[in-house]
Amino acid sequence: MKILFFTDNFPPESNAPAIRTFEHTREWVKAGHEVTVITCAPNFPIGKVYEGYSNSFYQTEEIDGIRVVRVWTYIVANVGSTKRIIDYISFMVSSSLAALFLPRPDVVIGTSPQLFATVAAWLTAKIKRRPFVFELRDLWPESILAVGAMKKKNFALRWLERFVSFLYRQADLLVPVTNSFARTVEGEGVDPDKITVITNGIEPGSHRLTATREEIRTRWGIPADAFVGGFIGTLGMAHGISTILEAAESTRDDASLHYVIMGNGADKEQIQSLAREKQLDNVTLIDGQPRQDALNVLGAMDVSLVLLKNTPLFETVIPSKIFEAMEFEKPIIMGVRGESADIVVNKARCGVAFTPEAADELVACMRDLRDDPEKCAEFGANGRAAVESDFRRTELAARMLQAIEKLVG
Repeated sequence: MKILFFTDNFPPESNAPAIRTFEHTREWVKAGHEVTVITCAPNFPIGKVYEGYSNSFYQTEEIDGIRVVRVWTYIVANVGSTKRIIDYISFMVSSSLAALFLPRPDVVIGTSPQLFATVAAWLTAKIKRRPFVFELRDLWPESILAVGAMKKKNFALRWLERFVSFLYRQADLLVPVTNSFARTVEGEGVDPDKITVITNGIEPGSHRLTATREEIRTRWGIPADAFVGGFIGTLGMAHGISTILEAAESTRDDASLHYVIMGNGADKEQIQSLAREKQLDNVTLIDGQPRQDALNVLGAMDVSLVLLKNTPLFETVIPSKIFEAMEFEKPIIMGVRGESADIVVNKARCGVAFTPEAADELVACMRDLRDDPEKCAEFGANGRAAVESDFRRTELAARMLQAIEKLVG
C-alpha cells in the first residue's frame, strides 16, 4: 500500500506531532508499506531552519525507510497569530502543489493540530480520487479561543468552525487521539463507524538515558539534594506555566523544593521575565534542547509536572508528555482535568492531580510526594506497567494501520 502523509512537523523536530508521525510511519514501513511524508524544513519552535537543511521549494531525503519530501513555507517562530496563520497557509499551498507531482497513492492522510495540513491532504485526496484520513490531534477553532489567541468568535472563526465540521464529514476515516474528540466529531454528524481512536503512547525501551541524575543536575545548576518538579516541553499559550512560578514564589524559603522549566515557545520570554522580576532562585530555566538532552533532564527530575490552562477544552486532551514520564518511572503531578487526569490518577495510578492554575494545590502535591518516597516509587512502577500494557507505540501504530487497510480494502 502506498501512503501519502501530510504533516507540518517531522524529525529532526521533536514535538509530539513529529514523534507520533515518525514512529507510526516507521512501523508501517516495517510492515511492508511504502510511505511518503510531505512536510517542511525543520524549524519548530523557534522559527529557525535546523542546521543541514534549507527552506527550499522541494527537497527529499529518506529517514528509516520513509521518503520525506520537504517544501517551502513562510517560516516564523511559534509565537503570535497572524504570521503563524500565513505559515500554515503557505504549507498548505506548497504541499498541495508538491503532491501533484508524486505518484498516485492508495490513501492520503493529514494530521492536525496544524489544520491546514489536513486541508492539503483533503484537496490531494480529491484530486487523486483516493480515500482521505483525518488524524485529529486538536480541535479547531476551540483551541484558538482556549489559549486566548482570540478573545471571542468573529466571522472568521465562525466560518472556520463550519469548514472544520465539513472536513470531519468529508473524511473517509477519522482518527482522533482521545475519546473526547471522538464524541465531538460524532456530534458534528460523523458516522461512528468512520471513527477509530488511537491515543498517543511510547514504545517501552526505545529511549535511554545517556547521563546520570548527578551529571544533569550539576550541568544545569539544579540542587543535588532538592525534591525537583520539572516541566519539559513547549512553553505555549495553552500551558499556564506561570502557575509553576507562583508555586516557586510561595516556597522560596523552602530549600527542599525546586522547579525546572525547560523548552521554547510563545510564552518563553514572559516566563523568563517573570522569573527575573520575582528573583526566583528556586527555579531553573533551560532553553529547549535536542530530544536526548530533554529526556536526560526528565530522568534527573523527581516528578514530572504536566500543566494546561483551566479551560473546558483541555479536559478533552491527553498531553503526550505523560507517556515519557511513565516510561522513565517518574510520578506525575497533573494540572489538567478530564480524560488525561483519569488516565494518570485512576487507570494507570501513576500520579496525582490538582486544579489547573491552582499554585497552592501544586505546592501541596509537591510536598506530599516529597514526604512519601514509597508512594513515588509505586507511582513510577505503575506508570511503566501501564505503558507496557496499554500505551505501547508499536501496537497503537498497528491498530491505526489496520483501520487504514480496512478502509483501502
